Amino acid sequence: MLYTTRRNVLGAATLASLNLPAILRAQGKEPIKIGSALPLTGSQAGYGKDFDTSMRMGAKDVNDAGGIAGRPVEIVALDTQAEPQLGINAANRFIEVEKLPMFFVSWSAVVKAVAPIANRDKVLALNNGANAPEIAHLGDYVYTTFPLADVDVTKLARYMYDTLGKRRAAVLYINNDTGIDAAKLYRDTFAKAGGTIVAFEAYDPKATEFTGMLLKTRAANPDTVHIHGLTADTPQVIAQMRQLGMAQRVTSYSAAYNPKILEQLGPAAEGLIVTSLAPGVNDNKNVQKLLDRWKAEQNRVPNGLPYDQYQYDMVWLTKALYEYLDKKSTPATGDTLKEALLTIKEFELPMTGKMIIDGHTVNKPVYLLTVEKGAFVPLATLT
Repeated sequence: MLYTTRRNVLGAATLASLNLPAILRAQGKEPIKIGSALPLTGSQAGYGKDFDTSMRMGAKDVNDAGGIAGRPVEIVALDTQAEPQLGINAANRFIEVEKLPMFFVSWSAVVKAVAPIANRDKVLALNNGANAPEIAHLGDYVYTTFPLADVDVTKLARYMYDTLGKRRAAVLYINNDTGIDAAKLYRDTFAKAGGTIVAFEAYDPKATEFTGMLLKTRAANPDTVHIHGLTADTPQVIAQMRQLGMAQRVTSYSAAYNPKILEQLGPAAEGLIVTSLAPGVNDNKNVQKLLDRWKAEQNRVPNGLPYDQYQYDMVWLTKALYEYLDKKSTPATGDTLKEALLTIKEFELPMTGKMIIDGHTVNKPVYLLTVEKGAFVPLATLT
């Protein structure tokens, strides 16, 4: 399914829906297309559609500011359903049909699937939402603009041991590219700090019943439980924990920083600790503006605010790359865009702040939030 600025996520808009400045439309300049591979349908669409909406908000603001080197921005979003094969189809479409020298992609399994295509065709693939540590090692044309799990998961594990004094941890994780390596990171970091991993349990991505796994975990008597799953399964695991009388404090990563988690769990969410890899409203005034805009235009807050901040910022990062090449009168190719990325290296972005590209990784402060009285509130900032 193809979504461009001629057809937004709601399905009934024209190119003018981005409110391109009249001068850009009048000049008839060829737009700079930004490819975005996202789950716009399927189980992860709650996140994917919001990613797309936030990127379009960024595109509108870039266009209102004059575009990229005087050219309008056009978002070309393709639906992956978070499935590797559909991601491969999207990558091929970007390269062979849209002729794009660069595209953005999220969800760990999808990023891994498209990496060989990007490397083969020398097209720059930028991860802007997946966290598998392996993404840092997928080849010369695959980079990340989103911090990987070795940034927040390791700091979270240390915080639980060093600051909250937890000594016996259970790790429950979804058995796919999102969960496997990140769960190992938490396990190894917590153990290295001096703690004991009393349970390390995987569950099927399509599972809805977790009683057997949770009974084993309860018998192991952990004093904290880390869950590394997705938005569909994480609240189910927590809810079934509470039904079994397991009152341990639960931790998770950015995927659990979601208003729907609170809606689904109610009081069962109390005490949950999640990570965020982007500044909050108290850290960056632009974030409140983004939230206010979401409320005004969508009548709600976004799912996964930190991720949405990155999506918005990716249009501005694209602007920096293309304008770097424009000043050099250099055409945009996978090679030249990669050169621009690594040469500029440091980007000051509206919603997420300073981003430094360090080879194939980025490092950012980790913001911890916890649930108190049905709302996420700041807990700590880890640098």
